[in-house]
Order: sequence, then C-alpha cells, then structure tokens
Amino acid sequence: MIEKLQEIKEGAIKKISEVSDLKKLDEIRVAFLGKKGELTSVLRGMKDLTNDERPLIGKLANEVRELIEDELEKAKKGLSGLAREHQLKTEFIDVTMPAKRANIGHRHPMNVVLDDLKNIFIGMGYSIAEGPEIENDYYNFEALNIPENHAARDEQDTFYINKDIMLRTATSPVQVRVMENNKPPIRIIAPGRVYRSDEVDATHSPVFHQVEGLVIDKGVTMADLKGALAEFARELYGEKVKVKFRPHYFPFTEPSAEMDVSCVMCGGEGCRICRGSGWIEVLGCGMVHPKVLEMSGIDPNEYSGFAFGMGLERITMLRYGIEDLRLFYENDIRFLKQF
Repeated sequence: MIEKLQEIKEGAIKKISEVSDLKKLDEIRVAFLGKKGELTSVLRGMKDLTNDERPLIGKLANEVRELIEDELEKAKKGLSGLAREHQLKTEFIDVTMPAKRANIGHRHPMNVVLDDLKNIFIGMGYSIAEGPEIENDYYNFEALNIPENHAARDEQDTFYINKDIMLRTATSPVQVRVMENNKPPIRIIAPGRVYRSDEVDATHSPVFHQVEGLVIDKGVTMADLKGALAEFARELYGEKVKVKFRPHYFPFTEPSAEMDVSCVMCGGEGCRICRGSGWIEVLGCGMVHPKVLEMSGIDPNEYSGFAFGMGLERITMLRYGIEDLRLFYENDIRFLKQF
C-alpha cells in the first residue's frame, strides 16, 4: 500500500504539471481526490490492515492528500493568472461608446401630496401617529360611538375576518388608541390604508388611503377647527382658495360638518370638475363627541377637541386634475412621469 500511495503521489504531480487549463485541472482533482478517486480507493482498503500498519499508512495517506491539494492550488493560481492575462490582452472596452441609460423612477403623486400634507400639519405642531390595519370591533366601531346595530355600520361595507376582527374602515381607530395612551394636549394626524367593500370604478376602490387629524386640549372650539383647516387648504391649494363648512352628521363628532374648497380647476366659476357649482367637497370634520372622549379616558368636562378626515386619493385627484382613481394603481410610467 505504501508503494501504491507513492505511485498516486507521483502520478498526480506529473499530471498537474502538464495541465493547461482550469477545467482539466478540476478533472485531475476529481480523479485523485474525489469520492471515486484513486486515493479514496486506497483509503477504503485500510480496514484490511493490521493495527500496527494502520497509523503508518493513515499518516502517509494524509501527507499525500495534502501534497496533491497544495499542488492543485498552486496550479489553479497559475492558470487563473494566465487566463486573466489572456483576457486582458484579447478583450477591450470602448470607453467612447454611449452608456445604457438607466430608467430613474418617479415619485408617486400620492406620495408627493402625502409628504406635503405631513409637512403642513407638522408645521402647525402636529405629530404623525400610526396603528394596525387589522382592527377589532371595539376600536373600529364602539369606541367611536358606533355601537352594535347602529345604522352607520351598514354604510361601512366592512371586510370582516370574524365577528370581532376586521380590516379597518378608517384610520379613526388610531385616534382612539392615541387618546387612551396619551394625556392631553394631543395634536396628531394619522395617515394610512383603509379597506371597504367597494366596487372598483373611477372614484372607488376596496383599498384606499386616509389622513385623519385629532386635536384635544382645554378650550378647543369649532373656530379652532375652521382656522386649522382653512390654513391647510391655503397651504395645499394656494392662497386664493376659499373654504366653506356645511352641517353634516358623523356619530363620533358633534357638531359635525363637511368642508368644501373653491374649485381649484376653475377658481370657483363653475366647470365640469365641480359640476358647475364652483365648490368641491374635500373632507369631513367636527368636534369630538363627549362619549368618544369619555370612552378613551378623557374627561369631556375638562377637555374638548376636534377631528377631521380626508381621502388621500381625492385630495391628490383635485390637486392635479386627475379624473380616474384607477390611474394611481396601474403603475404606468407615462402617467407617473408627469409628477
């Protein structure tokens, strides 16, 4: 067996010295050191050796393996260098050729408007709040003064996971969570995705986005609400925009209102976008209902507040004159390049 190991060593060294490319070098490695290689075959015969012979042959076999591996590594480095040198001599790059132009992405118009909204309200002292998109019945309805069997639940078209768990229908639950975990004064906006079982058309989608706001403090009045939203409208749509408030009903605010802005397309003169009225509805708002404050652990006799909510898609459509909500989700680069 000693003679056989010597033959394997000499044969491997000879073949390695004669090899001319990396592929053949790997074939030599497999032939000698692979699972069915010559050295492996010899090692399988060690079971037939005596106890005295086995350590000697084992040591010699390891020395032969290490020697072959070293020679293979040296040859590999040498051949790799030659291959690299040949590549440098035969290949070239024409640096004068025009490069391939990379397509640079564009900010989505909704992200542009959302960032502007955040900056406007942060500038007025608001902070950003977030909450889970999968909500329970308490936060999505009950804590907002919408108890079981309330008529407002029929208007929501909710995606229920089970009787008590659902996809949130608004970002209003974030307001409740903030009130439960923070003492007034509170001044936040809550942007995020919401879900309702709507058919997809030019103005509806089962997944859309809202930005809701909440202010809680001592002495907060409807005048504060109107002033804050009028400032928001001027910052977003320009100094010339006008606002008006119409009485409305929401179960979680009292009194409640809807806010219209003068049409940004026609300047209030009347056009197809505003249907000739000169006004466009943009959001709902109102003073936080005392029951909502009480259920969230805030004393309605000491504190008051206002809340508002708007659809991000609608705000963006009005700002840019977009008439079909579906354009936001089609990922058409021709559409996105405009913004």
